[in-house]
Amino acid sequence: MPRRQQGHGLMDLLLGRPLTNAQARQEKTGVLTGVALLGLDALSSAAYGPEAALTVLRPLGASGVWLLLPITATIVGLLMIVAGSYAQTLAAYPSGGGAYSVAKQNLGRGAGLLAATALMLDYLLNVAVGISAGTGALVSALPALRPYTLPITLGLLTLLTLVNLRGVSEAGAAFVVPTWFFITSLGVVLAVGLYKLAIGEAAPVRQPPPLAVPTASLGAWLVIRAFASGCTAMTGVEAISNAVPLFRDPTIRRARATLGIIVGTLVTMLLGIALLCRAYGVGATDPDGANYQTVLSQLIAAVMGRGAFYFVAMAAILCVLALSANTSYAGFPLVCQVLARERYLPPGFAHRGRRLALSRGILTLSGLAAVLLIVCRGITDRLIPLFAIGALMAFTLSQAGMVVHWGRHREQEGWRWRRALNGVGAVMTALTLCIVGVSKFRHGGWAAFVLVPVGLMVLARVHAAYTRTRQATELKRPLLLTPPSPMVAVVPVDRWSHASETALRFALTLSDDVRAVHICSGDTDEAALDSQWQHFVQQPLLEAGRTPPPLVHVGSPYRVLVWPLMDYLDALLEEVPGGTVAIVLPELLERRWYRAMLYGRRSELLRSALLLSGERRLVVVSVPWYLRTDAHPAPHSAWGAPAHPGNG
Repeated sequence: MPRRQQGHGLMDLLLGRPLTNAQARQEKTGVLTGVALLGLDALSSAAYGPEAALTVLRPLGASGVWLLLPITATIVGLLMIVAGSYAQTLAAYPSGGGAYSVAKQNLGRGAGLLAATALMLDYLLNVAVGISAGTGALVSALPALRPYTLPITLGLLTLLTLVNLRGVSEAGAAFVVPTWFFITSLGVVLAVGLYKLAIGEAAPVRQPPPLAVPTASLGAWLVIRAFASGCTAMTGVEAISNAVPLFRDPTIRRARATLGIIVGTLVTMLLGIALLCRAYGVGATDPDGANYQTVLSQLIAAVMGRGAFYFVAMAAILCVLALSANTSYAGFPLVCQVLARERYLPPGFAHRGRRLALSRGILTLSGLAAVLLIVCRGITDRLIPLFAIGALMAFTLSQAGMVVHWGRHREQEGWRWRRALNGVGAVMTALTLCIVGVSKFRHGGWAAFVLVPVGLMVLARVHAAYTRTRQATELKRPLLLTPPSPMVAVVPVDRWSHASETALRFALTLSDDVRAVHICSGDTDEAALDSQWQHFVQQPLLEAGRTPPPLVHVGSPYRVLVWPLMDYLDALLEEVPGGTVAIVLPELLERRWYRAMLYGRRSELLRSALLLSGERRLVVVSVPWYLRTDAHPAPHSAWGAPAHPGNG
């Protein structure tokens, strides 16, 4: 029976049974599940983008609410330009990688790494902001949960991690219902609110909290800051270009359809929310105040009342905000995979796990997000200053790269207007990046301009290390044939046991010159061991006509194991110049981890010390002997004979 079929463990329960490579085609997504898998980040920004702008406009009172609509219209215009640019990127770079691939191929390696670092920062912040915003919606509906904000955020993070480790198809299926539930719920609110506004009955069903008393006058800098905060609504558009390989054939058409649905829905939501906030007098409340409510909570209550529909809609918002981080779980591992294939990250980031998910990237993202949530205590407003900077940086580099791309591919129809569109987009997003960076710098945005260079340095150092290793290990000559060198096999023995016997039998197959070494630390009876050696080892070998290995006692006055053995091996290497010394380590193994803890890890420590000694003529071989337990029948030893229970 194959090992995989021997039983189902906890990992099967949590993550599902492993998938084969042949099942990879089943792990592709279509348009509807693609919206749920890759659009949650963009769609959920309708919940916190307008609120971020209104929070900055609070000192203006009612005037700030009126300014939200023109600010949102400006953001929507910029969003449409960026979406048009990415629609072209999908066809030009269908292998994924998004801004990284575009910038690297057209602007150079440095620009590509800058785009990749900015993308990874944006994905990380999206996880933290999405989960914290979802928790904020929950505590708005149930204020009694406010003291448990941080534990709730970490619980949601754990849930998202487990769902994504189960694979793309299950993650997409899990998020389809919440996504369309959110779109439908908010669509009903906007439709009812706009209808009431059209017939002149826009009186609030439930009066929102009074707007703040004006404490500041209207100024350009305040409007710029509000625009910068509202630009958080633009994040998530790039996710489709990074994840094109996730779609079923025809991939480009499905990816473009998904992008169109996401952007169209988001634009409708942003403009509708801005218009209804003006009509119903809904503004931002103090997030640290006792009566804090999110903007959407106030808006739904004003349009529909605080009845059953309110709690249904708030549940939908909570689900989508909390699950919006899933876009990052689709994009972040794919960017890491592309970087790992080019040796800017360890190769493990390119390998798919048991469910064909990029497990290393998923776990790394979750770990970093957990640290960020703990530092910021799960409060959205403490994360917003960092948000959008990475996305805007990636937008700018991607569109600038596409300008160069169309200049190199003038044979394609419409290259002029495509290049013009990308050029306008690059200028606009670069200008927006400057505005966001300057306006948020003093409020925590400076951290993004520190983290991006640090990320660049890490990627460069990893790549340099792999380059050095490749150069040092690369071989461009035929196999070098040399006369075989003599080999001496050394078996460390602490006592006569099944493990010692298994290692010794293997050593006797390696070489005719075998030495058994016992380190005398004062813990064992050397005389008894000598007697056992003579009776159980030397006598049977002599009767078989073979030369028995000597048992060498090496003193250890300080009761250590490694250094006396190393001294003995150094002397042995001098004794056999040009020869090889194979250290055959007996290892006692226990299948159950909690029992294995009882036996220590002395053989592993000894193996590590030998391998790190730097001596190239030393070869370390581990020979296992499995301890029989009640749960398992006695296994065979490494060399065919049954391994009977014994001293171990």
